[in-house]
Order: sequence, then structure tokens, then C-alpha cells
Amino acid sequence: MRPIIIGIFAAFFFAFTFVLNRAMDLAGGSWIWSASLRYFFMIPFLFLIVMARKNLKELWLEMKQQPYKWFVWSSIGFGLFYAPLCFSAAFAPGWLIAATWQITIISGSLLAPLFYEIVMTSKGPALRKGKIPFRGMAMSMIILLGIILMQLQQASRLSLLEISLGIVPVIVASFAYPLGNRKMMDVCGGRLDVFQRVLGMTLASMPFWIVLSLYGFFTVGLPSIDQTVQSSLVAVSSGVIATVLFFQATDLVRGNMQKLAAVEATQSLEVLFALLGEIVLLNSVFPSSLSWAGMVLVMAGMILHSYSSHRQKHTIKPVEKSLSS
Repeated sequence: MRPIIIGIFAAFFFAFTFVLNRAMDLAGGSWIWSASLRYFFMIPFLFLIVMARKNLKELWLEMKQQPYKWFVWSSIGFGLFYAPLCFSAAFAPGWLIAATWQITIISGSLLAPLFYEIVMTSKGPALRKGKIPFRGMAMSMIILLGIILMQLQQASRLSLLEISLGIVPVIVASFAYPLGNRKMMDVCGGRLDVFQRVLGMTLASMPFWIVLSLYGFFTVGLPSIDQTVQSSLVAVSSGVIATVLFFQATDLVRGNMQKLAAVEATQSLEVLFALLGEIVLLNSVFPSSLSWAGMVLVMAGMILHSYSSHRQKHTIKPVEKSLSS
């Protein structure tokens, strides 16, 4: 249960992303700066943490060995994850983005065949491709049903353009984030702690953010002071605290695709936290009885998902190999 609890705390801090990104968009800020500033601000915080733990040298040596993989998977896991989320904030409210983001519950499960697992059998350890945890996905469908109920009434008020531009990029992000995270776990192979890995991925994705920032400078100009401050808050709450917590939770179940899917399912609570945040900070409409029924389904789905993840018959240990490596 420890990874599940850590995942819930991560969901709480991740929810600040959806609320603050929507607030910045409503104030006239560009999604380009909302995305890139977060990762620029993350560097000093993470650098101080890793330096205080005297782990910088190990990180540097690890990144030097496989710079290409660090760049590719970090750009996917961070760049193609967060840039689309910020882009969507310009076309849809935070609650809808947070709700759509929960498709990552299924996206993460569908990625299992891209990785290898070591399964302990009666004849000893055996290597096999990861399998999609269909039992866990069944529980995920309950979560998604609850999310649909929560947003059904509000979503009917949106135009087709808002739905398309607000949802499609989030679906892309829902695959990019778990893919980049899992691939980097393979690359690191348990040799780095979560602080080192997040700092390394942030540094490795800098070319992506620098290019995006240059595009923003020449198209929309520099960000406002308010957007800069709010982006720094997102960097601390979501970029540092939430990311470190989530990566720590996934590290605890690394190599076990079923339990990994359960940890990723805890992120469904971002919907509840984001909804409450928008009610308090942005004066959003209070949820209807249908929405509250959806929240109950989300919680029930989480509990069932967590329960089913502990009923597997095989013990799975991590292996440092993937189909694409």
C-alpha cells in the first residue's frame, strides 16, 4: 500500500498544474511559457537537493554513458508530456484536462508489451515480454466511467473545437509520460535515486525547452511577471514535489507491470483535487449530484484496482532491457 499512498500525494501536487495552467491562460499567458518555465525553474531546486545528497558525480557519469537515450526518453517523458498539457489549457478548462489525463491509466497498461519482465517460476527466473494487465484495466474502466459521469454535464457545453484541441494533445501526453518514465527506469537500472533521475531527465530535456522558448520569444514575446511567478509555483509543487513522489512510487514497483498500473491509477485523484482547486481558486461551478456519483466511482475503482494488483500469482523483478533498446 505504500506506493499507492505516495501516488495519492503525488496526485494532489500534480493537480496544481491543471489549476494554475488554466489560471495563467485566463490571465492571457502563453502556453509556451507555462510549459518551458516550469522546467527551467525545476533545475536549481533539484540541483541543490542532489548536491546536498552528494550524488551529482554519479548522475553525471550515468548520463555520459548513454546521452542519446537520456535525451530521447527525457524529451518524450517530459517534453511531449507537459507541452501538450499546457497547450490544451488554452482550449479547455482545467477539470476537463485533468479528467482526460486519466486516460493514462489505460495508456500505461497498453505500454506493457514494450518491456521485458523477469518472472519467478517453479523452474527459476524466466524472461518474457510484459503483458497487458487486463484485470487491472477492468478496474480502470470503472475509474473512467466515474470520470465520464463527473464531466458529462460540463462537457456538453463545450464546442467541437474546444473538445478537439483540449483533448487530443492530452491523449498524446498520456502515452508520452509513462513511456518516458519507464524507459528511463530501464536506462538507469536502479543505479540512481529518484532525485538524480528527475534532475537528469530535466537536464536532458533542456534542448527541447530551449527550442520551445525561442519559438515563444519570437512569437509571443517574454512572459509576464505573474506568469513567471505562477510557473515557479508549478515547478515546485508539480515539477519537483509531485514528480519526485510519483517516480519514487513507480520505483518501488519497478518491473511489476500490474502494480505499476495500480500506482499510475492513483493519478485519477487529480480530477478530484483539480475540481476542488478550481472551485476554491477560480470560482468554478459546484459539482452536481451526477458529478459526485462519478467521484464515488473513481474512489471505488481505485480501491478495486489496488486490491486486484496484489492478487497476482507471480513475483516479477526488474530487468534492464526493453524491446527498443
